[in-house]
Amino acid sequence: MSLYKRGGVFWSYISMDGVRHSQSTGTGNRRRAETIEQRFKEELNLKRHHVAEPAPHMTFGELAARFLAEGDAKPWHTDRLKLLLPYWSEIPIGRIHKGLTADYRKRRHAEKKVTDTTINRDLEALRHILFWAADEGFLLGNPLARMRMVPERRKPRAVLALPDEALLLKGAATHLRSIIIAAIDTGMRRGELLHQRWEHIDWARKLLFVTRSKTAGGEGREIPFTERLASLLLAERREEGLVFTYEGNPIVQIKTAWKTAIRHAGIRYCRFHDLRHSFNTRLMEAGVMQEVRKALMGHSSGEDVNSIYTHVELPMKREAIRKLEAWVRNQEISKSDQKGGPDGSKESGAGCGSANARQRTTEAVEKEDPGRSRARPNRQNSGGRGSEGRRTETGAPPTHEA
Repeated sequence: MSLYKRGGVFWSYISMDGVRHSQSTGTGNRRRAETIEQRFKEELNLKRHHVAEPAPHMTFGELAARFLAEGDAKPWHTDRLKLLLPYWSEIPIGRIHKGLTADYRKRRHAEKKVTDTTINRDLEALRHILFWAADEGFLLGNPLARMRMVPERRKPRAVLALPDEALLLKGAATHLRSIIIAAIDTGMRRGELLHQRWEHIDWARKLLFVTRSKTAGGEGREIPFTERLASLLLAERREEGLVFTYEGNPIVQIKTAWKTAIRHAGIRYCRFHDLRHSFNTRLMEAGVMQEVRKALMGHSSGEDVNSIYTHVELPMKREAIRKLEAWVRNQEISKSDQKGGPDGSKESGAGCGSANARQRTTEAVEKEDPGRSRARPNRQNSGGRGSEGRRTETGAPPTHEA
């Protein structure tokens, strides 16, 4: 007997795992008290087996607090919650639906000039937290599971030209100049550069192993040195610790130093991440295959484990860096030829350079595709199908009548 009547109200006393739990049923009706007690036992049993009951009345603010405390929250979740909570914090999670996301999008556009891409990132964070709530049992399902995002418009990516690169390096602070050179010559992300350690550099083989990456595939990847980067690192060589520091302290952000460098250089504004795009574009223009570029930059292949991306060997990477350095040298020579020399020699030099470039391109194509079919001789130039035309093709000199 676990029901006891006290003061006209039944109380339930249940012992589970050596712990006695008591709760008032709030009623003097025995049959109703037994029903309430049965529900009380079920709740205790669910807690005993760590099974959470749905809580649709929980506000999103409460859910966000639990997610930050118990879930696998990333820094970008915290950043997005600063924008999500003013609108969603007081809404019960059981009342969230797709119509509210459309209203949220309109309000974000009305408050500030933002792109649909930015709002898509907000809603992706919201949807991820609701998926976590469904996994924890607070929701029976995610109401935004099949939510469609607004199509994102692609924007042209800035590529840093060589003259602008020289101006940027000249206007950058000393600690930032080293980071810029490393970003341009390796294609590493900002976070990868700021967490790179001296212990993960192989001086004998001139290789850099990425210490920490945004993607699992990019972590630990090997990147060969360029000559410029090798001389830079050798001048600052240490046995351990972070490679890039400011007065011996770790660098957390470079936003202010980057904007100052852009202003001093007097060039069009570009993001630090555009240095990574520039590295990729230069490799592409130098003729490096896409799979090798992916391996150098730590991109996910999106294919199975036996794809060529996961098996790009080190000699191919070294050849890619060699092509990159050769491309940069050719661009610098071309710029200097255009600037110097008299008026007549300038045009002739350009013509010669373009002819040489065409010749090199033809040789490269023939070397890359040696089995291609050659162009057939023009029948009109060979004299048609007559005997004279046949003699010309076999090598005998043609005869001409006076």
